[in-house]
Amino acid sequence: MNEPRTTVVFDADETLVDLRPAVTGALVAVLDEMRRWSPAAAGVSLADLESDWNEAFGALFAAPVLEIRRAALARSLARVGLGDQLERFATIFFARRFALSRPFPDAVPTLAALRPHHLLGFATNGNSRAARCGLAGQFSFELYAHEDGLPKKPAPEFYAAVVAAAGVPAERIVYVGDSPAHDVVAAQRAGLRAIWLNRAGLPRPSGLVPDAEVPTLTELPEALARIAGLALRLSRPS
Repeated sequence: MNEPRTTVVFDADETLVDLRPAVTGALVAVLDEMRRWSPAAAGVSLADLESDWNEAFGALFAAPVLEIRRAALARSLARVGLGDQLERFATIFFARRFALSRPFPDAVPTLAALRPHHLLGFATNGNSRAARCGLAGQFSFELYAHEDGLPKKPAPEFYAAVVAAAGVPAERIVYVGDSPAHDVVAAQRAGLRAIWLNRAGLPRPSGLVPDAEVPTLTELPEALARIAGLALRLSRPS
Protein backbone atom coordinates (compact mmCIF):
# COMPACT_ATOMS: atom_id res chain seq x y z
CA MET A 1 0.00 0.00 0.00
CA ASN A 2 1.34 3.44 -0.92
CA GLU A 3 2.27 5.78 1.88
CA PRO A 4 0.30 9.07 1.95
CA ARG A 5 2.13 11.92 0.27
CA THR A 6 3.87 14.51 2.40
CA THR A 7 2.80 18.11 1.94
CA VAL A 8 5.78 20.45 1.56
CA VAL A 9 5.13 24.11 2.34
CA PHE A 10 7.60 26.87 1.53
CA ASP A 11 8.47 30.21 3.00
CA ALA A 12 8.91 32.90 0.33
CA ASP A 13 11.60 35.53 0.86
CA GLU A 14 15.18 34.23 0.93
CA THR A 15 13.83 30.68 0.58
CA LEU A 16 12.23 30.59 -2.87
CA VAL A 17 12.43 34.29 -3.73
CA ASP A 18 15.78 36.07 -4.07
CA LEU A 19 14.49 39.18 -2.34
CA ARG A 20 17.65 41.18 -1.66
CA PRO A 21 18.47 42.24 -5.26
CA ALA A 22 14.83 43.25 -5.80
CA VAL A 23 14.66 45.39 -2.66
CA THR A 24 18.05 46.95 -3.33
CA GLY A 25 17.04 47.81 -6.89
CA ALA A 26 13.77 49.32 -5.66
CA LEU A 27 15.58 51.45 -3.07
CA VAL A 28 18.03 52.65 -5.71
CA ALA A 29 15.07 53.74 -7.85
CA VAL A 30 13.58 55.58 -4.87
CA LEU A 31 16.89 57.27 -4.06
CA ASP A 32 17.40 58.37 -7.67
CA GLU A 33 13.94 59.94 -7.68
CA MET A 34 14.54 61.60 -4.31
CA ARG A 35 17.68 63.22 -5.73
CA ARG A 36 15.71 64.48 -8.73
CA TRP A 37 13.20 66.18 -6.45
CA SER A 38 15.29 67.45 -3.56
CA PRO A 39 18.85 68.82 -3.44
CA ALA A 40 19.02 67.61 0.17
CA ALA A 41 18.88 64.01 -1.07
CA ALA A 42 22.44 64.34 -2.35
CA GLY A 43 23.51 63.66 1.22
CA VAL A 44 21.32 60.56 1.60
CA SER A 45 22.78 57.12 0.89
CA LEU A 46 21.39 53.70 0.15
CA ALA A 47 22.59 52.68 3.61
CA ASP A 48 20.38 55.43 5.08
CA LEU A 49 17.32 54.00 3.35
CA GLU A 50 18.19 50.51 4.56
CA SER A 51 18.58 51.89 8.09
CA ASP A 52 15.12 53.44 7.83
CA TRP A 53 13.73 49.97 7.06
CA ASN A 54 15.49 48.49 10.07
CA GLU A 55 14.08 51.20 12.33
CA ALA A 56 10.55 50.77 10.99
CA PHE A 57 10.75 46.99 11.17
CA GLY A 58 11.89 47.11 14.78
CA ALA A 59 9.01 49.40 15.73
CA LEU A 60 6.31 47.66 13.69
CA PHE A 61 7.42 44.03 13.60
CA ALA A 62 3.92 42.54 13.91
CA ALA A 63 2.42 44.83 11.25
CA PRO A 64 1.90 43.87 7.60
CA VAL A 65 5.10 44.11 5.59
CA LEU A 66 3.43 46.59 3.24
CA GLU A 67 2.75 48.89 6.21
CA ILE A 68 6.32 48.54 7.47
CA ARG A 69 7.76 49.39 4.06
CA ARG A 70 5.55 52.46 3.78
CA ALA A 71 6.67 53.59 7.25
CA ALA A 72 10.30 53.12 6.22
CA LEU A 73 9.78 55.14 3.05
CA ALA A 74 8.08 57.87 5.07
CA ARG A 75 11.17 58.09 7.29
CA SER A 76 13.41 58.34 4.24
CA LEU A 77 11.31 61.03 2.59
CA ALA A 78 11.17 63.05 5.80
CA ARG A 79 14.96 63.30 5.66
CA VAL A 80 14.71 65.54 2.60
CA GLY A 81 11.39 67.34 3.05
CA LEU A 82 9.39 65.07 0.75
CA GLY A 83 7.05 63.68 3.38
CA ASP A 84 3.97 64.64 1.36
CA GLN A 85 5.11 62.44 -1.55
CA LEU A 86 4.72 59.04 0.10
CA GLU A 87 2.15 57.62 -2.32
CA ARG A 88 4.21 58.42 -5.39
CA PHE A 89 7.41 57.02 -3.93
CA ALA A 90 5.66 53.92 -2.61
CA THR A 91 4.37 53.29 -6.13
CA ILE A 92 7.92 53.60 -7.48
CA PHE A 93 9.29 51.25 -4.84
CA PHE A 94 6.74 48.46 -5.26
CA ALA A 95 6.71 48.61 -9.05
CA ARG A 96 10.47 48.15 -9.14
CA ARG A 97 10.52 45.60 -6.31
CA PHE A 98 8.12 43.27 -8.10
CA ALA A 99 9.65 43.87 -11.52
CA LEU A 100 12.96 42.62 -10.13
CA SER A 101 11.60 39.78 -7.96
CA ARG A 102 12.81 36.39 -9.16
CA PRO A 103 13.05 32.89 -7.73
CA PHE A 104 16.47 31.57 -6.80
CA PRO A 105 17.89 29.43 -9.64
CA ASP A 106 17.28 26.23 -7.64
CA ALA A 107 13.64 27.02 -6.83
CA VAL A 108 11.59 26.14 -9.93
CA PRO A 109 13.61 22.99 -10.82
CA THR A 110 13.22 21.71 -7.26
CA LEU A 111 9.48 22.39 -7.25
CA ALA A 112 9.20 20.48 -10.53
CA ALA A 113 11.11 17.54 -9.06
CA LEU A 114 8.94 17.46 -5.94
CA ARG A 115 5.53 17.93 -7.52
CA PRO A 116 5.00 14.32 -8.70
CA HIS A 117 5.59 13.04 -5.17
CA HIS A 118 4.34 15.80 -2.86
CA LEU A 119 1.60 18.37 -2.49
CA LEU A 120 3.18 21.84 -2.50
CA GLY A 121 2.13 24.94 -0.57
CA PHE A 122 3.35 28.52 -0.16
CA ALA A 123 2.93 30.40 3.14
CA THR A 124 4.68 33.65 3.96
CA ASN A 125 4.79 36.65 6.26
CA GLY A 126 5.86 38.93 3.42
CA ASN A 127 4.20 40.42 0.38
CA SER A 128 5.99 38.27 -2.20
CA ARG A 129 2.92 37.02 -4.04
CA ALA A 130 3.80 33.90 -5.96
CA ALA A 131 2.24 35.22 -9.16
CA ARG A 132 4.38 38.38 -9.02
CA CYS A 133 7.67 36.62 -8.26
CA GLY A 134 7.95 34.07 -11.05
CA LEU A 135 6.13 31.31 -9.17
CA ALA A 136 2.62 31.44 -10.61
CA GLY A 137 0.82 28.09 -10.71
CA GLN A 138 3.43 26.26 -8.65
CA PHE A 139 1.36 25.52 -5.53
CA SER A 140 -1.81 23.77 -4.44
CA PHE A 141 -2.44 26.57 -1.95
CA GLU A 142 -1.01 29.94 -0.94
CA LEU A 143 -1.30 31.71 2.42
CA TYR A 144 -0.30 35.30 3.19
CA ALA A 145 -0.07 36.81 6.66
CA HIS A 146 -2.61 39.57 7.33
CA GLU A 147 -5.03 38.29 4.71
CA ASP A 148 -8.35 37.38 6.33
CA GLY A 149 -6.88 38.20 9.75
CA LEU A 150 -4.07 35.66 9.59
CA PRO A 151 -1.28 36.67 12.01
CA LYS A 152 2.37 36.50 11.06
CA LYS A 153 4.80 33.75 11.94
CA PRO A 154 5.72 32.66 14.57
CA ALA A 155 2.08 32.82 15.75
CA PRO A 156 0.61 29.32 16.14
CA GLU A 157 -2.46 30.49 14.24
CA PHE A 158 -0.30 30.87 11.13
CA TYR A 159 0.65 27.22 11.22
CA ALA A 160 -2.88 26.16 12.11
CA ALA A 161 -3.93 27.83 8.87
CA VAL A 162 -1.21 25.92 7.00
CA VAL A 163 -2.53 22.64 8.41
CA ALA A 164 -6.10 23.56 7.50
CA ALA A 165 -5.12 24.52 3.95
CA ALA A 166 -3.12 21.32 3.48
CA GLY A 167 -6.00 19.19 4.71
CA VAL A 168 -3.70 16.63 6.31
CA PRO A 169 -2.43 16.09 9.86
CA ALA A 170 0.38 18.41 10.95
CA GLU A 171 2.89 15.56 11.16
CA ARG A 172 2.48 14.96 7.41
CA ILE A 173 3.55 18.53 6.60
CA VAL A 174 7.14 19.69 6.17
CA TYR A 175 7.79 23.43 6.29
CA VAL A 176 10.88 24.74 4.51
CA GLY A 177 12.37 28.12 5.32
CA ASP A 178 15.44 30.18 6.11
CA SER A 179 14.49 31.51 9.56
CA PRO A 180 15.45 29.27 12.50
CA ALA A 181 12.90 30.90 14.81
CA HIS A 182 9.97 31.39 12.44
CA ASP A 183 10.36 28.51 10.00
CA VAL A 184 11.83 25.77 12.19
CA VAL A 185 11.08 26.30 15.87
CA ALA A 186 7.58 27.72 15.37
CA ALA A 187 6.67 25.07 12.80
CA GLN A 188 7.83 22.25 15.05
CA ARG A 189 5.92 23.66 18.01
CA ALA A 190 2.80 23.48 15.84
CA GLY A 191 3.46 19.78 15.14
CA LEU A 192 4.93 20.14 11.65
CA ARG A 193 8.30 18.88 10.56
CA ALA A 194 10.75 21.56 9.52
CA ILE A 195 13.74 21.87 7.21
CA TRP A 196 16.16 24.73 7.67
CA LEU A 197 17.43 26.17 4.40
CA ASN A 198 20.84 27.54 5.36
CA ARG A 199 22.11 29.10 2.14
CA ALA A 200 24.73 31.20 3.96
CA GLY A 201 26.25 28.27 5.85
CA LEU A 202 25.59 29.90 9.21
CA PRO A 203 26.41 28.08 12.46
CA ARG A 204 23.37 26.27 13.80
CA PRO A 205 21.86 28.27 16.69
CA SER A 206 22.07 26.63 20.09
CA GLY A 207 19.10 24.36 20.70
CA LEU A 208 17.93 24.34 17.10
CA VAL A 209 17.11 20.79 15.97
CA PRO A 210 15.57 20.89 12.49
CA ASP A 211 14.32 17.67 10.97
CA ALA A 212 16.88 18.37 8.27
CA GLU A 213 19.23 21.16 7.17
CA VAL A 214 20.10 21.84 3.54
CA PRO A 215 22.43 24.42 1.95
CA THR A 216 20.36 24.69 -1.25
CA LEU A 217 16.97 23.55 -2.45
CA THR A 218 18.68 21.05 -4.73
CA GLU A 219 19.31 18.86 -1.67
CA LEU A 220 15.66 19.05 -0.58
CA PRO A 221 14.30 15.90 -2.30
CA GLU A 222 16.93 13.75 -0.60
CA ALA A 223 16.24 15.37 2.77
CA LEU A 224 12.52 14.76 2.39
CA ALA A 225 13.17 11.13 1.50
CA ARG A 226 15.24 10.70 4.67
CA ILE A 227 12.51 12.28 6.80
CA ALA A 228 9.86 10.05 5.21
CA GLY A 229 12.00 6.96 5.75
CA LEU A 230 12.53 7.81 9.41
CA ALA A 231 8.84 8.46 9.94
CA LEU A 232 7.98 5.11 8.34
CA ARG A 233 10.43 3.21 10.55
CA LEU A 234 9.10 4.88 13.69
CA SER A 235 5.51 4.07 12.73
CA ARG A 236 6.15 0.34 12.35
CA PRO A 237 5.57 -1.86 15.41
CA SER A 238 8.80 -3.20 16.89
